[in-house]
Amino acid sequence: MTQKRIQKLLPRKADEGFTLIEVMIAIVVMAVGLLAVIASFATAISATQSAEEDLIARQKVLEAMESIYTARNAQQIPFASVANVSAGGIFVDGPQRMKCAGPDGLVGTADDVNCTTQAGATCPDGGAECMVLPGPDGILGTSDDVTMSLGNFTRTISVTPVLLNTGVVNNNMMAISITVSYTKAGLPARSFSANGLISAYH
Repeated sequence: MTQKRIQKLLPRKADEGFTLIEVMIAIVVMAVGLLAVIASFATAISATQSAEEDLIARQKVLEAMESIYTARNAQQIPFASVANVSAGGIFVDGPQRMKCAGPDGLVGTADDVNCTTQAGATCPDGGAECMVLPGPDGILGTSDDVTMSLGNFTRTISVTPVLLNTGVVNNNMMAISITVSYTKAGLPARSFSANGLISAYH
């Protein structure tokens, strides 16, 4: 065997290292992996930026829905009033600012009023609903509590008739859809909805 052929058959020496191409491929693979990790961090950060508002929006949807069922069950309002103003009911059509319930005890109606804080002051943003949140100490009810305005939230209550299989309107059933939407700087607008049926019987 020639000297060249013997060298080819012998294993590589441990101190030979990696070629430049192998190093470049490793760098590219590592860069792709790091970019994927950074992208997942960015997604998580953007999700946590609106987590508080998401929770509030969901809660406000459920509160409005529950108040309608309670008013019907307590016979506080007649079933015929469970409709939008355009259909002869009491719920204002279209998106409305988040105001507090007026004398009828229901939000989204014409008698809604400006909200006030626990201290009796009108909430900021023209009386839009506001919430008191714990301040830097994390304890609610201390002097560093923060008032959060819901002036960037809107609520839409839509009441529509329910059709029977024959296509005739069911006069004893209505479909209710409540949507709470909000905007926040640097993020797309978000909405949360709940749908339900309410009957004339309770």
